[in-house]
Amino acid sequence: MATKVPLLLTGATGYIGGTVLTRFLRRPDVSSFDIRLLVRSHEKAKSIQDLNLGVTVFIGSHTDAGLMEELTSQVDVVIATADCDSLDAAQSTLRGLRKRYEMTGIPPTFIHTSGTGVYVDFVGGKHANSELFDDANPEQIETISPTAPHRSVDLAIVAGDAERYVHSYIILPSTVWGISTGPLFDAKISNPHSVQIPYSAGAALARGRGGMLTEGKNVWPIVEIHELGDLYSLLYDAIQNKHPKAGHGREGYYNAGYEEYSMHQLATSLSQGLVALNRGTNTEPSSFTEEELVKFFGQFAPFFGSNCRCLSTRSKDIGWVPKLGLRDMLSSVQYEMEVLIAKGL
Repeated sequence: MATKVPLLLTGATGYIGGTVLTRFLRRPDVSSFDIRLLVRSHEKAKSIQDLNLGVTVFIGSHTDAGLMEELTSQVDVVIATADCDSLDAAQSTLRGLRKRYEMTGIPPTFIHTSGTGVYVDFVGGKHANSELFDDANPEQIETISPTAPHRSVDLAIVAGDAERYVHSYIILPSTVWGISTGPLFDAKISNPHSVQIPYSAGAALARGRGGMLTEGKNVWPIVEIHELGDLYSLLYDAIQNKHPKAGHGREGYYNAGYEEYSMHQLATSLSQGLVALNRGTNTEPSSFTEEELVKFFGQFAPFFGSNCRCLSTRSKDIGWVPKLGLRDMLSSVQYEMEVLIAKGL
């Protein structure tokens, strides 16, 4: 009988992590995995066990250095989706994976979730003319400032790969949209919602109109949540099958971005949805006031007027074929608002 592949997933109760777990549980070869989860909540850990998914649940935090080092030293694959900005978690994971390498002589696989926010260009909503970052161009990616969002963690992980005790793969989701589905979401264990679009939808509901920073000409790429989950599964297959395009380390960045949207387009769809739901009277968006930016977004307000531009060349080279684009995303925002309204907003 073949030995199962020990795999640790962090962040399973979150939006992306729950989707990734669901995608792996639906793989035809799911029985070949020994899937282990790290969950902070005792209650949610028990709820997962009650679903009888065939996974092992450990209780604790990815920020517990000793626990992370122990758990990661016992697996051949780590998929991290809990917190793209926790350098401590990344470092303890790397220490554990170094131990794994010392025991087996084989570099374990570390699939880390970062974000295309690393490419952010703060333009105040004025234009869309920012640099286009290609995940198949490591020289270009190496020009990114070490102080950019998420970058310190990405650099630490790639440095581990350079020491040859781990093979690192970094997936960079863009604006993730859609409401995720699956057993953990049905059981209300995992969070089914993204962050960016519900933030904008919540602000629109509060002011009765879609809003944008100044002119809203800035753009970001998008990825539908289930198609993002597909990328993790495809990347795992590409690694196992030694796909010639499945690079690791400095050549192991995988953008998850499809078509682009402007903040003006999103704000317009939100305004139209509000009118359709009898929560607004004007189908055209308007610019946020300074007071509104502080009220709704706080320190993150500049991001809503920023550009993030990228190409998913390497991701597509390993077989990722996203199909749900701008039209699909814009048509989904009214339902996002309906969900928020049902919650009392």
